[in-house]
Amino acid sequence: MVRVQHWTMPPLILISLLNYPIWMLKMNQPIEQLEGAPLIKPSSTDHPLYDNIVEACRSVYDPEIPVNIYDLGLVYTIEINAENEVSIIMTLTAPGCPVAGEMPGWLAEAVEPLAGVKQVGVDITWDPPWGMEMMSDEARLELGFM
Repeated sequence: MVRVQHWTMPPLILISLLNYPIWMLKMNQPIEQLEGAPLIKPSSTDHPLYDNIVEACRSVYDPEIPVNIYDLGLVYTIEINAENEVSIIMTLTAPGCPVAGEMPGWLAEAVEPLAGVKQVGVDITWDPPWGMEMMSDEARLELGFM
């Protein structure tokens, strides 16, 4: 089963619909973190399915950028539980990305057919916001930043 959850608009707009004055809110306002807490939830790197899931993530490309979404740094967390249910947290290069409504589904469809994967869920987050420093060296080289 494929489960895809994502925001179709930045949380700022959703909150403003709840009668909060929009001028009191800031776009991409960071969530308060405890000192020393990671900004991005760690992945299940020791799980036997992890490497295959990473390769499946590398098969998904942003149509506007000739680099896969994993090396672009858009995949923040790959969590795999004991029942082989996969939860992926990703972001986009910008909230107004033209394929924002489609890319989580593309990622779920790439991972779900892998042997051993029971279920896939993909969630989009805007915190922390994506930055060019999140790209792999391979992506920077491909895009001419190295």
